[in-house]
Amino acid sequence: MAYRLRDLADVAQAVVRGDGEVEVDAVAPLTRAGARHIAYCASPRYRAQIGASQAGALVLTPEDADAFPGNALVCPDPRMAFARIAHVLHPPERVPPTRHPSAVIDASATVAASAAVLAQAVVEAEAIIGEGVVIGPGAVVGARAVIGEDSRLEARAVVMHDCQVGRRCVISPGAVIGGEGFGYVRERDGRWLKVPQLGRVVLGDDVDVGANTTIDRGALGDTVVGDGVKLDNLIQIGHNVKIGEGTAMAGCVGVAGSAVIGKRCLIAGGTGIMGHITVGDDVEVTAMSFLKGSVEGPGRFSSSLPAAPAEAWARNLGRFRHLDELARRLHRVEQTIKQILSGRNH
Repeated sequence: MAYRLRDLADVAQAVVRGDGEVEVDAVAPLTRAGARHIAYCASPRYRAQIGASQAGALVLTPEDADAFPGNALVCPDPRMAFARIAHVLHPPERVPPTRHPSAVIDASATVAASAAVLAQAVVEAEAIIGEGVVIGPGAVVGARAVIGEDSRLEARAVVMHDCQVGRRCVISPGAVIGGEGFGYVRERDGRWLKVPQLGRVVLGDDVDVGANTTIDRGALGDTVVGDGVKLDNLIQIGHNVKIGEGTAMAGCVGVAGSAVIGKRCLIAGGTGIMGHITVGDDVEVTAMSFLKGSVEGPGRFSSSLPAAPAEAWARNLGRFRHLDELARRLHRVEQTIKQILSGRNH
């Protein structure tokens, strides 16, 4: 559906420069946009491409607006404005209410009339499926689980027994909500005895869970994910973890059991977070970091070592192995200097 630039300006909270009556019907990259497209530039590295763009309109900062001779929406944050526009031009597909013949729905389950249960999906006993929910192909909703209104389980997503998903959530393909947490105790003979995981997973409203991400159910209490949390693909959330509202985690983050993550945190890809620690509100952790102890927010934390040429890394590794010895020697030298200086003062 086409929209006038003037109407999109209201959505994006931007100012029109040029013809507000021009219509666009899709978003596109800066270099591939045509006359019916709208694109944006938010980074200085792409500024050189602005003048050559064939887009029907661009979303630009006031500083970049003069570089484009065509129609523009001018605002301080083009990335945010473009995201709002993309939602209007490319709304989520509406799935009509349906019950596919191959879906298996237990007679005791409650499924709203406006919900869709697609091919080979399974809804188990006493589960509750809210208004406007979509249960995708091959997805599974466990016994007594609750899926809030307008939420969506994509293909092969699993929400296990007794777990709760809030409103307007998206559970991406292959994600598992409520799997067994990694709970074992070692017996005297060395064998591992599994500890029953009796809690749930409770997701708030507007939570997005990426593909093949797993959120383990609590051992006794619940694993809780707050409103507006965004989880990328291939993330592991351990049992009894608490994640505060508005926090976002990038791919391959691992959070061990019983960690508490605050509100509005940004956890970059590949980060590991130890169990039983607390991460304060508004903490940012850079990629491939490891949090071993609790940290207070707000703040930015890093612990990763960037890659280096193999020969240089081998030399540095050899030095690392002697750090403890060097520290002791330095301590002895410092003590000797202090004694010498003390003798001179007398």
